[in-house]
Amino acid sequence: MKKITSYENKKILVLGLALSGVNAAKLLHELGALVTVNDYKSFEENPEAQELLESGIRVVTGGHPVDLLDEDFELVVKNPGIMYNNPIVKRAIEKGIPVITEVELAYEVSESTLIGITGTNGKTTTTTMIADILNQNRIKGHAYVAGNIGMPASLVAQTTTPNDEIVIELSSFQLMGITKLRPSIAVITNIFEAHIDYHGTREEYVAAKWRITENQTADDYLILNWDQPELRELAKSSKAQIIPFSRKEVLENGAYVKEGKIYYRNECIMEKTAILVPGEHNVENALAAIAVAKLMGQSNENIAELLTTFTGVKHRTQFVTDYQKRKFYNDSKATNILATENALKGFSNPVILLAGGLDRGNGFDELIPSLKNVKALIVFGETASKLEEVGRKAGVKEIRVVQNVEAAVPVAYDLSDEDTVILLSPACASWDQYRSFEVRGDAYIKAIQQLIAELKEQEE
Repeated sequence: MKKITSYENKKILVLGLALSGVNAAKLLHELGALVTVNDYKSFEENPEAQELLESGIRVVTGGHPVDLLDEDFELVVKNPGIMYNNPIVKRAIEKGIPVITEVELAYEVSESTLIGITGTNGKTTTTTMIADILNQNRIKGHAYVAGNIGMPASLVAQTTTPNDEIVIELSSFQLMGITKLRPSIAVITNIFEAHIDYHGTREEYVAAKWRITENQTADDYLILNWDQPELRELAKSSKAQIIPFSRKEVLENGAYVKEGKIYYRNECIMEKTAILVPGEHNVENALAAIAVAKLMGQSNENIAELLTTFTGVKHRTQFVTDYQKRKFYNDSKATNILATENALKGFSNPVILLAGGLDRGNGFDELIPSLKNVKALIVFGETASKLEEVGRKAGVKEIRVVQNVEAAVPVAYDLSDEDTVILLSPACASWDQYRSFEVRGDAYIKAIQQLIAELKEQEE
C-alpha cells in the first residue's frame, strides 16, 4: 500500500457504513485523518459503529443530521447507496465539500494494476472471468476481485503488490464519486436504461458510467461493446486506446466472432461453442474478458482452458447440476425482464422457467417473444398472476402457480423430460418473499439438492 500523506489531520466525514464505509473509515484513520463516521442505524443496533468507536474513531448514529456539516469537514466519503438528494449530501455539495466513494481511496493507495469493469448487465460475470483467466496457471502475483462484487476495493488495495491486479466491478453509484480514479484497462460491457430512480434521467446514468474513462490517457485501454451504436459514438470522447468487441462484426483491432470461432486481432482463440456458460450475452462477456487477458499477456491456451470450464458466477445463469439428463440453472440475479430474456436466449433445449417476485407495477408482455422455447412456466410471488397471463398469451402449454421457489422445484421436475433445462430466472426482485436475490438463489439450490436426495432414496 502506498503510504500517502494527503489525508493527515484532515477532518473527514464517512457517511454510511456497511463494508465499504467501515473499511474507508479504518483506512483513513490509519492514514492519519480525523475521521467521523455517521450512520443512520442506532448505536445499539450497529456493531460496525461500535467496532469503530473502540478503534478510536468518532461515531454519530441514529440519523444523518445536516448540522453535522457545521464542523468544517474537508471531505465526505459517501456510501454508494446513499442518494445525492439526501439532505446531508445536498448540503455538503452546496458548501463545496468534495463527496467521493471509497473506490477513490482504493485507487489512491493501490500499488497494483487497476482493471475496472462497468456496464448495465454482465459486470459481475465479466469481472470474475477476467480475474479467473489472469490467475490461470499463474506463477507470480494474483488478480483480486473487488468493488461492487466481493470485498471493498479500499480493503483489497491495502494488501496487494505491484505484481498483482485489482479487477474491480464499478457501479454507476460508485463512479459518480470519483475524482482521480484511472483504470489502466476499463471495460464497458453494455449500456441500457437502469437506475433512473437514482440518477433521474438516462443521460445522467450514461454519464455516470462513462466516468470510468474520464481520467484515462493514451497509455490506457478502453474495451467497449461495438454492437451498441451509443458506445461507438461515446468512444470518440475518450483519450484511451479503444479496443472494441463484437458478436456481429469482424474487428481487426479487437475481439470478435467469425464463422463460429472467437478471435482477438485476427488470432483464433477458441471455438465459440466451447464457452461453457450459456447465452449470447455470455459470449459478449467472454469477448471483453479475452481482450483484457490478451492486453495483460495471457496465453490463448490459458484463456481457452478457463472459458471451457467456467461455470458462471453464483446466481447468474449458474449451472447447478445435471440429474437424469435434466440441467438445473440458477439465474436468481435476473431481477428484470431484460436479464430473463438474455438467459432464455442462451438455451436451445426446451426450458421450464421458474419466475416471479416483487410487483413493481410493470407488465411482462416484453417477455412473450422469449417464451417460445418454454415448455412449462411455474410462477410464484406477487407477480404470479401477471406472469401466468403472459404465459397464456405466449401459448405456453403448462402453467403452474406455486407458493415460492422451493415449491416450484419438484413441480418443475415432474413436468420435465430428458434434455430439459430447468431455469430459475425470475424477472423480478426478490423482496416480496426473500431478503435478497442471493437468499432466493440459495433456496433454489437447496431445494434441488433436497429433491435429488429424495429421488435417489426412492431409487434404492
